Amino acid sequence: MYEHRKQPLAKPTIFFQRVLKNILFALLVMIVCLFIGILGYHYTEGSSWLDSLHQSSMILSGMGPVLNIQTVGGKWFSSAYAIFSGVVFITNIGLILAPAIHRLFHTLHLEEEN
Repeated sequence: MYEHRKQPLAKPTIFFQRVLKNILFALLVMIVCLFIGILGYHYTEGSSWLDSLHQSSMILSGMGPVLNIQTVGGKWFSSAYAIFSGVVFITNIGLILAPAIHRLFHTLHLEEEN
């Protein structure tokens, strides 16, 4: 966890390690979610692997759909995956920004010793 407000500010090396760790974890989450989308579009819609990758990448990044979904199962999956992807996208932004925001707030609330 991060340092308490009464503790001194973390050294830059520790801060950059936190940033890197959070970015790598967010990347891992995105890769797992991308594979969920690839498998979902491939098996519910019958899309090729490349089309499934393209569709899930566009949905996960927030750009929007590129394929015309034809099957009922594909539409159910696409709807659920779009909502899921929005939550994952917002969560990952928070995860990536957490160390920087914590450091900013910690810097603003440092108590000076007399």
